[in-house]
Amino acid sequence: MTAPRRPRLTPDDWLAAGLDALCETGPGALGAEPLARRLGATKGSFYWHFADVPAYSGALLSLWQAAAESALDPAADGPDAARLRATAQAIAAPDPDTPQAAEPAIRAWAATDRLAAQAVARTDALRHDRLGALLAACGIANPELSRILLGAAIGMQALGTAEANREAIGSLVDLVLALR
Repeated sequence: MTAPRRPRLTPDDWLAAGLDALCETGPGALGAEPLARRLGATKGSFYWHFADVPAYSGALLSLWQAAAESALDPAADGPDAARLRATAQAIAAPDPDTPQAAEPAIRAWAATDRLAAQAVARTDALRHDRLGALLAACGIANPELSRILLGAAIGMQALGTAEANREAIGSLVDLVLALR
C-alpha cells in the first residue's frame, strides 16, 4: 500500500509560511531549509518555486507591500474626512489575517536587510503621500501632520488590539480635523 500523496505546495503556501516564520522567529527563519522543515517539505520544493532565497525574500516583501498598498484609502467613495480616518485606521490596525499584519516583523527585518529597508521606505513614502493628499483634501496643508499620523499609526501596531488601535488613531484624526 502506498502512502497518500500530500498536496503540492504553491508559492502562496511558501509565502504564507514565510510570513508566519518571520513573525514568530525573525528573518533567520526565511531560509529554504527552515521553511521546508516548517512545511514538512523538501528544499527542492522551495527551489521549484523560487530561484533562490533572495528571490523568495523579494516575493515576500512584494506580497507585504501589495497588501499595505491595497489597504490604503479603504473608503474610496466617501467624504474626504472619512477616507482620511479609514486610511489611518487601516495602517494602525491591519486585518490580522492579511500580510499587512506582519508589519512589525517586516520593520524589524528592515533594520538589518537592505531589500527589506527599501520596501519599508517605499511603503512609508506611499502612505505619507496618501495621508498628505487626504489631509490637503480636508483643507489641512501642513505636511508634518501627515508624518505625525503615519508615525502614530505605525507605532500603534505595537500597542495592543486592533480595535483599540482603530479607535485611538480615529480619535487622533478627529483631533487633527478639528484644527481646520
